Amino acid sequence: MTTQMIILNGGSSSGKSGIVRCLQAVLPDPWLAFGCDSFVDALPAKMQASDGGIVFAADGEVSVGADFRALEVAWTEGIVAMARAGARIIVDDVFLGGPASQLRWQKALGELAVLWVGVRCESAVAAGREVARGDRIQGMAAAQADAVHQGVRYDLEVDTTHTESLVCARTIAAQVS
Repeated sequence: MTTQMIILNGGSSSGKSGIVRCLQAVLPDPWLAFGCDSFVDALPAKMQASDGGIVFAADGEVSVGADFRALEVAWTEGIVAMARAGARIIVDDVFLGGPASQLRWQKALGELAVLWVGVRCESAVAAGREVARGDRIQGMAAAQADAVHQGVRYDLEVDTTHTESLVCARTIAAQVS
């Protein structure tokens, strides 16, 4: 079955976005990319730092409310609809809920052919990237590095601790049918 979606899961600053850009460059067909960061950026300002929306605590912990979840369902269904319409899609996500996050995607995906990819990075390296980026609350990378993978099942895992995004992308691309 032809792969219709690639879903990357990894903690903040693990290297997912770099891998996505490289995947778009090395895959022979055009692939659209969607990430949880752009979803969060698309939220109304009033939903950022509200109980119903998304809250980024000073220590890097992230919590989401019911309004966030409702919009997340719509976002997920919209991406899946594009795949069903024939677009090939790469998703960059952070499974804060571990297997529950993966299950939300699985329910929306139905029978679509998906390549599930875990993007790992040692906590200290991700934390260093987080500081260098300057657009993240310090502590998110360390808090998420291992937690987002607990209980999640993958077809493939890559580790960006010492491996460049392009090499990881080529490894993933080799698994795409």
